[in-house]
Amino acid sequence: MKIAVSTDGNSGLSRKEAEQLGITIIPTPIIIDGEIYLEDISLIQDLFYEKLTSNAQITTSQPSPDSLKEHWDKLLEEYDEVIYIPISSGLAAAYDTAYLLTQTDEKYIGKVFAIDNHRVSVTQKQSLLDALALVKEGKSGKEIAEWLTQTGMKSSIYIMVDTLTYLRKGGRLNPAVAFVGNLLKIKPVLQNHGYKFDQFTKARKVSDAKSAMLTAIKNDFETLFKSEYESGKMTLQVAHTQNADAAEKFKAEIIEAFPEVEFTFVDSLSLSVSCHIGPGALAVATTIKY
Repeated sequence: MKIAVSTDGNSGLSRKEAEQLGITIIPTPIIIDGEIYLEDISLIQDLFYEKLTSNAQITTSQPSPDSLKEHWDKLLEEYDEVIYIPISSGLAAAYDTAYLLTQTDEKYIGKVFAIDNHRVSVTQKQSLLDALALVKEGKSGKEIAEWLTQTGMKSSIYIMVDTLTYLRKGGRLNPAVAFVGNLLKIKPVLQNHGYKFDQFTKARKVSDAKSAMLTAIKNDFETLFKSEYESGKMTLQVAHTQNADAAEKFKAEIIEAFPEVEFTFVDSLSLSVSCHIGPGALAVATTIKY
C-alpha cells in the first residue's frame, strides 16, 4: 500500500525540504494589502518581513475546499491513502474544513485521513517526520492517524516575543498594554500546549526569557511528559522569526541544559504564524518522537 504524507504551510517546512522528504504541501494563502501570496512560492521570508515592518496590512487565510480536493485528487492518482496534517484546530479552522471533506465526500472516506494532532511550526514538522516513519514501517493510514491523534498533546512550545506591536495589530493585545509594554521593553513569553497561545510569563531581558523557557521545559519533562522523557522519546527544537544567530546560540544552551534529549532542528517560524508575532522572536519546543 502506498501512503502519501501531506500538510499545509504552517509547519515551516520549506518546499525544497518537503520535496527531499517526499512530503507535499498545500501552501497557506497570505494576504498583503489585498493581494494574495503563497508562502515559499510567491512570498519568501525577506519580502514578507520587508512588508511586515513597513506597516503593510497582513492577514492569513486557509486552503480552500477546492484546493484541498484538487491536491488530494492528484495524490490519489498515485497513492492508495493520504495522511493530511494541518495546523492545530486550536489556532485555525483548516482542520475542520479538511475533516468535513474526508467524512462527507465518498472519494475521500477511508482514503484521506485529516489529523488534528494539535501542532504548529516545529512540532507540526515533527509530526510529519513521525508519519513518514510509520509509513516506512508499513502501518496503514488508519493506524498512522490513530497514533498521531493519541500523541497529539505530547508537545509544548514556549516563545519569547521581541515586540508587542504585532500582537496588538492582530487584536490579541490591548493597545494601551502594548504601548506600555514596548516602552518598558517587556518581552512576553507565550506558551502553547496544543490549543491557543497564552501568556506564560514576562521578562525584561532576553536572558531572563530564555531562562524561563528552559525552566518550563524542565518542568514539562518532570510532569507532563515524565514517562516519555524517561524512555527517551522526547525531542527538542528551536524556532525563530528573523533571529537565526540567536536561535543557534539558544540551541547550544538547550543542548547543554538537556544533553540527554535528542535535538532535532532549528527552523524559521512559518510566515502565517510570524505575521502575528513579528521579527526577533525565539522559541523552544519539545515533542514526542515515534
